[in-house]
Formats: sequence, structure tokens, C-alpha cells
Amino acid sequence: MSLFWRIFALNAVVLGSATALLLWAPVTVSVPVVLTEAVILVSGLVVMLVANAALLRIGLAPLDRLTRLMATVDLLRPGQRLPEGGRGETAELIRTFNAMLERLEHERASSSARVLLAQEAERRRIAQELHDEVGQSMTAILLALERAADEADEPLRGELRQAQEITRGSLDEVRRLVRRLRPGVLEDLGLVSALTSLTTEFATHVGLRVVRRFDTGLPALDQQTELVLYRVAQEALTNAARHAEAGQVEVSLHRTGEAVVLAVTDDGRGSGVAREGAGIRGMRERALLIGATLDVTSQPQAGTTVRLSVPLLRKQP
Repeated sequence: MSLFWRIFALNAVVLGSATALLLWAPVTVSVPVVLTEAVILVSGLVVMLVANAALLRIGLAPLDRLTRLMATVDLLRPGQRLPEGGRGETAELIRTFNAMLERLEHERASSSARVLLAQEAERRRIAQELHDEVGQSMTAILLALERAADEADEPLRGELRQAQEITRGSLDEVRRLVRRLRPGVLEDLGLVSALTSLTTEFATHVGLRVVRRFDTGLPALDQQTELVLYRVAQEALTNAARHAEAGQVEVSLHRTGEAVVLAVTDDGRGSGVAREGAGIRGMRERALLIGATLDVTSQPQAGTTVRLSVPLLRKQP
């Protein structure tokens, strides 16, 4: 039955019931209307309106559910669907909406994959240029300063030594940027070594205490999955340093059932509600790239936990 005829039938039931009551009830209407008759008529009208509203609410309930879902749907949290059942226009609308969500989630996952892969390619290109061009140029400058300092007299020698130290510090910073842009240790030694290097560098430069808990004998993961796990850990550590006001961060990597789980937990101030900034949404997009699930929990004065669960048997987006 279409929505039009369903509403028409509901109204017909209410009006038919009211007409039947008027026909068979021992109630008459005088001219002019007396008070008791007016009370009976008004009461009947109120009952009829309440019954009509209740029946319409039941008939239009699927549309209310659809409206609430449409207002809260987020393509970065796939799997939100309305239960399909029944027949008619409302059921067809729900099925069409669910099919639209399926297409949008697939297209979002595909476009996110293309964007993230392009970002990684650009990171590699920039890292290569920094290493080959800027790094080599600064190394040549460092060697030239060293030769000049060896041949110069004081106080020029001291100034050249100072310039040499500044150049050496800048060269170290360029190398650190290259490692952040293109984690070569991830490609050469694997995920655990890359996370160890990342957390060690993070503790050195930021000053936070980092606790590592990595299980031994983790299953082999493909290169894309390892890169997503590394980038999520990198972003979670960056957020902890910038926003959490934490003193300690714990990074764990372990297997739970048929999933590999990465968790980054800080002891910062928390917020009660994890704000969905660009960093968290970027992590969610990376999680979609490998079919993983990202959960972010934040409690006041209890810190924030970023948990990425990667199923070992998963569907590719």
C-alpha cells in the first residue's frame, strides 16, 4: 500500500468510527446547543484527533527513523543502515537510501585511497628531493665551513665553528624531516622496528616518556597495512604532544583474535568528548583504506586512547 493510501485509510478509520458513534450513540444535538451536549461533542473531537495523531505517528515512524539517520550518517563510520522490511513506498525508500549509502561509502573509500596514495607518493618525492638536493648542499656547506675554519685565525675561526654547528643542526633537522616523510626503516626492517624508531625519536624531541608494548610473533602484514599503522601511530603521538598536556604515552601493538590492534594512550587531561579534528578524520580515512576500525576515547583527567583494529581477513574497499 502506498503512503498516500495508508494515510487515507487511517483517516477513514478515525472518521468512520466517529460517524458510527454519532449514528448509534444515544446523543442528540439541540438548537441551541446545551452545555452537556457541547462537552460531549468537544470530548469526541479530542478523542478523534488523538487517535488520528497516534495512528499517523505509527504509520510515519519509518520516515522518522530515516530522517534521524540521514542527520547523523557519517561516511567515515561505515555500516550505518536502516532495517529493511515490509512493502510499499516507505520500504522502497529505505532500501534506496541504504543502497545510496553503500555506493557513497564505496566511492568515499575509493577516493580516499587515491588521495592517500597520492599523498604518500608526494611525501616520497619531497623526501627524496630533501635528501638529494638540500641534504647534499648542506653537507657541502658544512665541509666548506670546516676547511675554512681550519685555515682561519681567531676570532674568525670561532665564528666559522659556530656557523658550522648551526649548519650541522639544520642538516640533522632536514634528515629528521626526511625520516618523517618517508620512513625508510619501515621498508627495510618492518613495522615493529619503525614504531620503535618513531617512539624513540618522539621521546627525544618532545620530552615525554614513551612506554612500548609490542607483542612478539605478530602475523605478517602487507606494506599498505604497515604504512597505515605507522601513520596512525605518528598522528596519535603528534596529537598527544600538541593537545593532551601529557607526561607519558603508551604505544602497544598486539594480536587479539583475528585482528592486529594498535593502541596509543596518553595520561593527559582528556576532554570527555573526542573532538573530530583534521587529525582524527585523517586517521579514519586511513583506517577505511585497509578496512580497519578506529576508536577514539577521551575521558577528563584520564587521557585519550586511539585504538586501531585491523582484521587479518578483511574485504578490500
